[in-house]
Amino acid sequence: MRNDSRLSRMLHVLLHMARHEGPMTSEAIAAMLRTNPAVVRRTMAGLRDEGYVRSHKGHGGGWVIACDLERVSLLDIHRAVGGPKLFAIGNEHSNPDCAVERIVNEAVGEALRDAEALLIHRLGAISLAELGRGFDARCAATVGAPASRHR
Repeated sequence: MRNDSRLSRMLHVLLHMARHEGPMTSEAIAAMLRTNPAVVRRTMAGLRDEGYVRSHKGHGGGWVIACDLERVSLLDIHRAVGGPKLFAIGNEHSNPDCAVERIVNEAVGEALRDAEALLIHRLGAISLAELGRGFDARCAATVGAPASRHR
């Protein structure tokens, strides 16, 4: 099963946008992500609908940050891009009368609920601004490093 990377890809885009002067076109973002501009527009639409970005059409247009990065969490972005259920692991329900199946489902279900609650808490506790500060600190620590290390 292929991993869903929308969250990490959009966080990547948003951090670049936050450090970029002026709008970024869908084409520029698509080149950065090695994807199609239509995929970028479709994904960015969820961010626009939540007020995290806005777009301007025409010459000089593109996508810009429209929010306070301190007030937006990684969980907010996950939800805005239509992120999938956090875990693809699930329980078997082919024989609900089977005592073994029920006890296994209870144990697995409880573990998944606990793990999901922890992940939601952690994603909700990290702001985009915090990621930006981490990026800035890493760049400052690697001054003189090739530019490709900052991407």
